[in-house]
Amino acid sequence: MKTGKRLAECQKLVEKNKLYTIQEALETIEKMPKAKFDETVELHVKLGVDSKHADQQVRGTTVLPHGTGKTLRVLVFAKGPKAEEAQKAGADFVGAEELIPKIEKENWFDYDVIVATPDMMGVVGRLGKVLGPKGLMPNPKSGTVTMDVTKAINEIKSGKVEYRLDKTNIIHLGFGKVSFGTEKLLENYDAIMGAIIKAKPAASKGQYIKSVSVSTTMGPGMYIDQK
Repeated sequence: MKTGKRLAECQKLVEKNKLYTIQEALETIEKMPKAKFDETVELHVKLGVDSKHADQQVRGTTVLPHGTGKTLRVLVFAKGPKAEEAQKAGADFVGAEELIPKIEKENWFDYDVIVATPDMMGVVGRLGKVLGPKGLMPNPKSGTVTMDVTKAINEIKSGKVEYRLDKTNIIHLGFGKVSFGTEKLLENYDAIMGAIIKAKPAASKGQYIKSVSVSTTMGPGMYIDQK
């Protein structure tokens, strides 16, 4: 089935202007013709905050009960015993200053998350212009600047996700694969929505969650009724 034809078939299953319950939306996704790969199910949450103000930022992490369906590759910046600990904990790559030219000059990005011990942030900071735009810069708020590298690696490998506002005050996040089925996706959805609601800034006034929609990588979106 060609992409255009498949998308048209998917769109036939979605009612325009309908507000779906999350259960209905996920059941509809299950009925859609399958793509040639296991699509990610994506969440888009528009918030009634202004991300230009520091006191209205929404950012954090949560561990999804069923993971994301993607095995994340972890790079750890650490030295000595902490580097050994990272290797034992299952980090995919471990190193220090010697990785700077590899990342800067060779465009090496064979990893999804970077963890760093606090003493290595001076080194990692030199890569800010390269890592920042890709969202790879370690951050204490997301638990990726830490001395407890074992805990950080275990959480990332078991399905920890980071959510953060973009410039248009929307959080975009994959929360599982189509193959998970409705029940597992529903539990992941509840976990991430619970975390976003809990992260409401004190400075936020008026309606906090403006709209929520879900879609698959190559499928149509459905708006979710928040009542």
